[in-house]
Amino acid sequence: MEFHEYPDREMMMLRLAQRISSELGETLRSAGQATLCVPGGTTPGPVFDTLSGVDLEWQKIAVVLNDERWVPEDSPRSNTRLLRDRLLTGRAAGAQLVPLRTDAPTPEEGLEQVRAGLEPHLPISVLLLGMGEDMHTASLFPGADNLDAALRADAPPVMAMRAEAAGEPRITLTAPVLQNALRVHVLIAGAAKRAALERALTLPPAEAPIACILDQAQVHWAE
Repeated sequence: MEFHEYPDREMMMLRLAQRISSELGETLRSAGQATLCVPGGTTPGPVFDTLSGVDLEWQKIAVVLNDERWVPEDSPRSNTRLLRDRLLTGRAAGAQLVPLRTDAPTPEEGLEQVRAGLEPHLPISVLLLGMGEDMHTASLFPGADNLDAALRADAPPVMAMRAEAAGEPRITLTAPVLQNALRVHVLIAGAAKRAALERALTLPPAEAPIACILDQAQVHWAE
C-alpha cells in the first residue's frame, strides 16, 4: 500500500483527478480503450467534476460503478444518478456507461444481464474506491449475506448483496474483479476514516473488506 497525505481535501481531489486522467490517457495510448470504475456517494464528487472537463477520448472509455443500490435511477439514492450529474457531463458525456442495474425486481434476477454487459470491459484499467468507517468498500459490507462468497478467488464478477448497514438490496463488484484492476486508488477523508484504515491493516477481509485490496492500492487521505 502507498499512502498519500494531502494538506487539504481540495488539493487531494484535484491531484487525484489529475492522476486518474493521466492513467486513463496512458491506457488509451497503449490499449486503445479503457475502463474507469468509480464509487457512488458524495465524497468523490469533486474528482468527478474535474474529470468531466478533461480532454480525453471519452468515447473510448467505459465507466462502471463499484456498486449500485437496487433503486430506480430517479431515486436520490441512485449512484447512477450521481454519476450522470457529476461525471458523465461536459467532455465526459461521450463515455459509455456500463449499467449495474436492470429493470428486474431484484438484483438476483438482474445479475446475468449485468454480468453480460460488464465482462467485455474487464479488467478495470483504473479503479477508484471509497471506504466506510465500518471498513466496507463497494457493497462488500462486514456481515453481509454474500460477503464470504464475494471474497472468494472464484467469485463471479458481480453479486447481489444485502446487509443491515446497506439499506436497500445492492449489486456489487466482487473481490477478484477489484483485485484484477490495473491501477487502484482508495479515497478517504477525515480522522475516523484514517483510523478505520489503520484497523483494516490488521484485520482479515471477512472483518474489514477493504483489506482485500489494500496491498495493491494507493490510498489518498486528507483531514
